[in-house]
Amino acid sequence: MDYTEDLLIKLKNNTEAVRNNIADACRDSGRDTSSVTLIGVSKVFPVEYAEAAFAGGLKDLGENRVQELVPKIERLSELGLTPNWHLIGTLQRNKVKYIIGKTYLIHSVNTLELAEEISKRSAAAGLVTDILLQGNISGEESKHGFSPEELKAAVEAVSSMEGVRMRGLMTMAPIETAPGQARPVFAKTREIFEELKASVKDPSCWDTLSMGMSGDYREAIAEGSTCVRIGTAIFGDRSAVKP
Repeated sequence: MDYTEDLLIKLKNNTEAVRNNIADACRDSGRDTSSVTLIGVSKVFPVEYAEAAFAGGLKDLGENRVQELVPKIERLSELGLTPNWHLIGTLQRNKVKYIIGKTYLIHSVNTLELAEEISKRSAAAGLVTDILLQGNISGEESKHGFSPEELKAAVEAVSSMEGVRMRGLMTMAPIETAPGQARPVFAKTREIFEELKASVKDPSCWDTLSMGMSGDYREAIAEGSTCVRIGTAIFGDRSAVKP
């Protein structure tokens, strides 16, 4: 055990508070709490934070960067701990080879070239990798992903690739400066998600909408998110972590 009892208690309490908020948001939206997966994102925090979060009952963990994801996967595996690992940040094509067969879901497939690389590597390994297409629904230049106008063609192209299975969409909303500002982006993403279901090879697998982070996950749930990616609200302020 690498973590302290104090850290375990802190993360369990934080996770429980987030789960309660998710339950409240689901109840307000007439949804079942089980329809939303909570992903704890331990970006920049040491591996013992991921270990403690899993020990405290958080079964889905996410990372933004391959260079953080792989060592955490390896360390927890050594300890016999097997969370569902999500890659939620930008993935470079030259890093794909390091994560094939290690992820539960890749959220951030933002180009056809990246999808092709994942397809090639997965097929060569005899695997099928679950992915989401990242949509830049807000239109911000700082955001990666397919524009709303590009998504249908992207879905059709990826549907023909072996070794990958599209599960849905991921998006990031602009940082809110006032409550509710993110909600229109989530609503538009949900609308596109529903429209695209008819274009996928297996509509029964088109079941995942990854939207919402610590500052806006309640609005995301109200608009149909099935995965919320929570870092700060569980693990704390990243700026306090020593490099």
